[in-house]
Amino acid sequence: MSLVDLLRVGRRAVSGTQSSTSSLIWFGAAALLHLAALVLLVATEVAVVPKLVFICTWGLLNFLFVALLRRPVFAATISFALIAGLVVLSRFKYDVLWMTANFIDVMILDVDTFAYLLAIVPGLWWKLGLLALVLFPAIGWILVADPFRVSRAYAAAGLAACLGGIVGLAVMNPQEPWEAYFGDSYVSKFSRSGVTALRERFTHGYLESDATVTEQLRIVGDAACTPAGKPPHIIMVHDESSFDITALPNMKVPRDYGPHFKSFDGKQRSFVVEGVGGPSWYTEYNVFAGLSARSFGNFAYFVTRIAAGRVSRGLPAALAHCGYKTMSLYPSLGAFMSARNFQTTMGVQKFYDSKALGTLKIEPDRFFYDHALRLMQEERGASPMFMFVYLSANHYPWNHRFRPELTPEWRGLGNEPRVDEYVRRQTMSFKDYAAFKERLSKDFPGESFLIVRFGDHQPDLAAEFIEPGLKEADLARRFESFDPRYFTTYYAIDTVNYKPVELSSALDTLDAPFLPIVVQEAAGLPLDASFAEQKKILLRCKGVFYGCSQGAEARRFNRLLIDAGLIKGL
Repeated sequence: MSLVDLLRVGRRAVSGTQSSTSSLIWFGAAALLHLAALVLLVATEVAVVPKLVFICTWGLLNFLFVALLRRPVFAATISFALIAGLVVLSRFKYDVLWMTANFIDVMILDVDTFAYLLAIVPGLWWKLGLLALVLFPAIGWILVADPFRVSRAYAAAGLAACLGGIVGLAVMNPQEPWEAYFGDSYVSKFSRSGVTALRERFTHGYLESDATVTEQLRIVGDAACTPAGKPPHIIMVHDESSFDITALPNMKVPRDYGPHFKSFDGKQRSFVVEGVGGPSWYTEYNVFAGLSARSFGNFAYFVTRIAAGRVSRGLPAALAHCGYKTMSLYPSLGAFMSARNFQTTMGVQKFYDSKALGTLKIEPDRFFYDHALRLMQEERGASPMFMFVYLSANHYPWNHRFRPELTPEWRGLGNEPRVDEYVRRQTMSFKDYAAFKERLSKDFPGESFLIVRFGDHQPDLAAEFIEPGLKEADLARRFESFDPRYFTTYYAIDTVNYKPVELSSALDTLDAPFLPIVVQEAAGLPLDASFAEQKKILLRCKGVFYGCSQGAEARRFNRLLIDAGLIKGL
């Protein structure tokens, strides 16, 4: 309802064409709702373009409901409920995941998302029920009682104008991906992201790929997998937020800090990931699928949710084809980012989330190592095992002492307090890992193990020290340009009673999507047609995947996988 419309209704109310008292009350209610929306605009939108997008979004919602039902007070009520709800949900998402709500959240709604929210927010189900019990009857009463009527033709014209305003502003002032990491402008970001997401979805789908390729992958359906020798058990360790912090200037660490990041051959190898500060699932997708999250463009944040059931090519499936039992230990609820659905459709046969493991809190690394050892004992047999161990102890925040009783000897190093806490947790990880290797040797005498560890991303605090004093917007642009200083962690290859068969693909610096090739070759397993083709990219591009030839290699490879039926519906 526009200001002109409000004034017109006001004149009618004062002139007595309706019951003056009732009309003034309804007029005041409508004005109050529009004023409340204005307050939200001032409080949450931070620049001129976002403010204009907010106004257009507010107008679009009002005109939409007026066009449908002709009742302006009801339209303002339901519009404010939607706008306020979006602000609350976006702020909640930002507090949990450091990213505001996006239109893509609505595009790919799934059962896992609701299940995760219900699990992490105590009493959410009954709170939503109580809210609905109060809100729906109130909105229904307003719908029936609203005395005013507005022409549908007028509303349709307003709707078209506001929609055009949003599209025009979004096209002329496209939202930068890094803006989603700022806790403001919730409504305008949601609307602008809708324009971008819908345009991308209907022009090239979720996944970047070439339209056609001249060659094809030679996929042999049930071809036998013939290892070079007796295959080892394979353990992959997803080392949460871990990297060698001495890469940052002026960091103080314990004397025995460095060896953890070196492989059995004494080399320290660099691992280039695709997420910074928090999105572990980017690297999860990299090392499971052997593909790039960056190929999803603006949909990358939702990569595991989108890929679940659509991408079947990956490391666990390849290992299962070679006779491996495949298992995964996950430190959160399986519904988070559709982790369970993603991993099981990737070939993980047994998935254990935090609930199945008997905990709903952050646990030391030894908790997961102990469970891994127990499960391997239970699954022990003729078949080799693949175990994916996802750690969590080094997760943010580092502003409190996590399980201080586990490091009674610890003394501060003189770093900034969060850095000291980060390093303290890393030393806990080092000890737990060393104990795990010792247990493997003791509990499984005569059996061989290949262990591949990697840091999934740098801790978010690292960005503050790479270029001290950098403004937030400039830092976000560094992320957007994939400056390797912010995206480099480590990967290490360890063994127990085993000598890797082939390490030519284990380059000193390696992009994360190539890690499945390193694992299979080190284990002496033959590469299937898709991984053999990807190794050609590894050699041709010297360990760079998505960034090679400005994404051309990744786009071509995605098309090969689509044509081979290994990627569907994207």
